[in-house]
Amino acid sequence: MTTSPERIRAALLDLVAQRGPNKTICPSEVARALSAEHWRTLMPAVRKIGCELVFEGRIVATQKGQVVDPKTARGPIRYRL
Repeated sequence: MTTSPERIRAALLDLVAQRGPNKTICPSEVARALSAEHWRTLMPAVRKIGCELVFEGRIVATQKGQVVDPKTARGPIRYRL
């Protein structure tokens, strides 16, 4: 299953915008929105695009409510505006 980086980026930004500034999304929500059947194979690409968006300042990565660097965070992370 291949999905373009642009499509992943658009889906991620759309989901965080829909959720609002004080709410978070899980990267798996983005993958599932793109492919309910093959979402697991999309997870590395979703995380990569999420990391790029964090470093561009478009979104924030959090873990247990605290802002984290998505490249060094261990365990599950979430994204928000």
